[in-house]
Amino acid sequence: MSEDLRKNLIALAEKDRLTRKRLIAEGALFEGYHPEMQALHESNADRLAEIIPTYGWPTSEIVGPDGAEAAWLIVQHAISRPAFQKACLTHLQEAADAGSAPPWQPAMLLDRIRMFEGLPQIYGTQFDWDDAGEMSPVPIQDPVSVDDRRAKIGLPSLKESLTKYRARLRPENRPTDLARHAAERQEWLVKAGWRSSPSDR
Repeated sequence: MSEDLRKNLIALAEKDRLTRKRLIAEGALFEGYHPEMQALHESNADRLAEIIPTYGWPTSEIVGPDGAEAAWLIVQHAISRPAFQKACLTHLQEAADAGSAPPWQPAMLLDRIRMFEGLPQIYGTQFDWDDAGEMSPVPIQDPVSVDDRRAKIGLPSLKESLTKYRARLRPENRPTDLARHAAERQEWLVKAGWRSSPSDR
C-alpha cells in the first residue's frame, strides 16, 4: 500500500468536505455552482487524473479503504469534467467487479452521469429540488424495483435515504427562485458539455 498516496487523497477529500461545510453555513452553496467549489473540484480531479496512469484506479489494496473512498468522492464531485467521470466509471466498475471497490460507488457515479446526461437514474441516489421546493429524487428508471437494485449494492431503501437527506437540509439553503435555479442548472449542463442545448432533459 502507498501510504503517501493514501494521505494525499484523504487530504484532498477532506478539503472538499470542509469547503462544502463552510459554504453551506454561509448559505452560498445552493445558488448555482459556487466558483470556489468548482475550482477545488477541478484541482482535485487534475490530481486524480495524474495518479491513475501510474497506479490505476486507487483501490483499497493500493491506498486503503479510506483512501479509495476519497478517490471516489473526488471523481463523484468532478462534475464539470464529463469525459473524466465517464472514464473513471469504467475503472471504478472494473474495481468493483474484482471486489476491490464497494458496488455502491460505481452505482452512484453512474446515476450522477445519467442525471447530467438527461437520462433516468438507475439506483435513485441523485436528488434535486422539485417544483414544490422539496428535495426529491430525479427521474428513476423502473422506480417500482429501485429498492431491490439498491439492496443488491448495499444501499438502504430510497425512502430511508431520502428522509435522512431531507433532514440534513436547512430551509435557508433552498433556492430562493426555483425556476431560475432550474434554468441556470440547464445552462450549466450545456456549458459543462453534458447537454447540447438547455432544452435537453
